[in-house]
Amino acid sequence: MPADAGRLRNGPLHEIFWTRTGLLLLSLLLISGASMVLASTMEDGAAKDFVNAVGSGTLITAVVGFGQTLITATAARRALVTPVVQESRRALQELSAEYRSLNKEFFPTDVFEASTEPNPAFNKVMMRDLRDTKQYFFRGFSGRHAAARLLLSHAERELRVVIADPRDNTTVGGRTRYLLRHEGAEADFDAIQKRLDDEIWMGLVGLYLARSRCTRVDITVLADPPLDRLELFDGSAWITLYSNAAEASTLYPRTLRFSEGSFIYGMERTEFLRLCNSRTERHFQLTPNTTERDFLVLFEQITGWRPTEQQFQDLTAAFHAFLQEFSIAAEIGS
Repeated sequence: MPADAGRLRNGPLHEIFWTRTGLLLLSLLLISGASMVLASTMEDGAAKDFVNAVGSGTLITAVVGFGQTLITATAARRALVTPVVQESRRALQELSAEYRSLNKEFFPTDVFEASTEPNPAFNKVMMRDLRDTKQYFFRGFSGRHAAARLLLSHAERELRVVIADPRDNTTVGGRTRYLLRHEGAEADFDAIQKRLDDEIWMGLVGLYLARSRCTRVDITVLADPPLDRLELFDGSAWITLYSNAAEASTLYPRTLRFSEGSFIYGMERTEFLRLCNSRTERHFQLTPNTTERDFLVLFEQITGWRPTEQQFQDLTAAFHAFLQEFSIAAEIGS
């Protein structure tokens, strides 16, 4: 109903009744009506015939003028107003499409704010992207979250990870300082460093356990990697902003999701592949056929330390405990 009323207000009738032409037609109708009323009160004769003629002629003039004005207004609207409106609408649609294109290229599709607990909505969207991808690229401090996500999914993928070099004190020290800001003045530097070493070791064990979910696992060990975590899928890029010092009080920093066609996605993918193919970095590989003995050799090459059988079992148990805790907190079913 409101739409119909709007069309009437903007149509030819509206234009006629709210212009000088409309006032003239109204005046003619009033004169015609008054003349006919006056003629009905007069006696027969020349005067009455004259007044009747004035009333009839004025009425005919009003009707003809109304029809002509209606036709002219409609034609003018079709010839002038409608094309202008359509052109304006088309220009606005093109402008909107351009802005949407710019938004897709430079702005994130999703923003997940910093939190102290895992965000189920964040993990739901990420697991959906993981389900729809063939390649999963991960750059972070340790690979334990990537391994956990793979073990909680069911498809076979190509996994490439870039993790911190546990033998480089600068690398571990950077993440240690971030956690010191998070945990406050009572935090112990040595205890945090030890915990981070354990995370890297546990992450390597997790990648070994997840090898059966992958066509292959390529591991690049990087000295002093960027603080921000990067997770790349076929259709999206996720950047977790550990470099934002203002959010160091939260355990899980702000995360931005960019689509495949964005500038950020292309830039991050190019840089990631450059690191994976760099001859200056150390590269390792796991396959579904990698045995425990082969893995322990690779583990020693990466960390500089070879665990005993019991230590390996302890790391495996620690990773399974992390996996269970993570799946419950993030509400990710196995």
